Amino acid sequence: MLPTTLLKKDTARRLRDESLQKLLAPLALVLIYLFFGFFGRNFFTYNMLVNILDASYYIGFLSLGVTFVIITGGIDLSVGTVAMCAAIVGGTAFRTWGWSMGPALLLIMGVALAFGLFNGIMVAKLKLPPFIATLGTMMISMGVGSIASNVRSAAFPPRTDAAGWFRDIFKVITPERFAIPTGALVLFGITIVFHIILTRTKMGRYIFAIGSNKEAARLSGVNVDRWLMAAYVVSGFAAGVSGIAFAAIYTTVMPAQGQGFELFAIAGAVIGGTSLSGGVGSVFGTLIGVFIMAVLRSGLPAMDLQAHYQTFFTGVVVIGAVLLDIYRNKKVSEVKIQTAADLYKAAMIDKIRALKARLATERNTLSGEQAAALRAEIKSLKAELRVTFKRMKAEEKREAARIQAEERAAEREFRELLKKQEGQGEETTG
Repeated sequence: MLPTTLLKKDTARRLRDESLQKLLAPLALVLIYLFFGFFGRNFFTYNMLVNILDASYYIGFLSLGVTFVIITGGIDLSVGTVAMCAAIVGGTAFRTWGWSMGPALLLIMGVALAFGLFNGIMVAKLKLPPFIATLGTMMISMGVGSIASNVRSAAFPPRTDAAGWFRDIFKVITPERFAIPTGALVLFGITIVFHIILTRTKMGRYIFAIGSNKEAARLSGVNVDRWLMAAYVVSGFAAGVSGIAFAAIYTTVMPAQGQGFELFAIAGAVIGGTSLSGGVGSVFGTLIGVFIMAVLRSGLPAMDLQAHYQTFFTGVVVIGAVLLDIYRNKKVSEVKIQTAADLYKAAMIDKIRALKARLATERNTLSGEQAAALRAEIKSLKAELRVTFKRMKAEEKREAARIQAEERAAEREFRELLKKQEGQGEETTG
């Protein structure tokens, strides 16, 4: 049984690593924002803040949905094209089929949910690899959008039109031309709902369990297929909201648009700390990752850099986030072997700590001689610990060096033996 000190150290190290992981993304967001604020033009303005929020809505909703899928250990490459396909179908229903805006928006959600369910069935029931299944859905959704719109773009009504009421869900513009980013409230609200689902419901617990170890979850009685499908349906729901947000902010949706959005959505989740190996993730972390990309998108032009630099820097950030995730997983799975010296040190620390606790709690009942004796014993144990631990470590190093030297000598002898045998074989053949 390991001493108490070792257990406390392991727990403290794990908590420290988890806290560091959670703090890195918010800290990076603050530093990037301050950097562009000090070195960019007119970055610390209200209009720039509104632009950052506008750029984060449609990618933000996609990222929140794909977080559920990634936590299960899967991937959804279709979220971007599904969002745009649903928006095109809804816009076509309004412009061409004569639907009113309310039913058209419901159609957008219905199309996206249908694609999410389709993905879930292929992955959970048909056992297709998520990469292949969602890649196929990406192509299908691009085709469906083009077929439904007859390869024409879908233009949604302007804000001045009575049917443009849905734009106020994401941005309200007052008669004085003052913009209020109400979409931020929608984004935060859905983030809170998704956070509650992941952390406070059976669905969330099972999704994390599936991502950590699918077979163990199955053997524990979890209906893996059902909850895998639920994760993809959530991703489809988020894609529907993203399609509506895109239409509200950018007005026109074009056929085959949305390809590449899934990369930014996945990047937002990964930057926010969601592990691509599954079992680890947070929607609040994903939201921070999305804001990091939105700040990059708005900040680079403020420094007279073209927008495509965002792709470059986003790739750098994603690689850094994945490397950090690999390091964290390695540290979590790492098994540290405790030597005799380490066990001795931990036992002595526990003993010294117990004497200090006794000295502190019994201070009023101990006589002066008894207190002095305890202090002397503590001092003696500390001195013994320093000397003995140093000696034991030195002995362990010498022993390790001896074993390593013996292994090298044995390896040399083995190589020489092989050479001798090869030489004898050549002489016999000759």
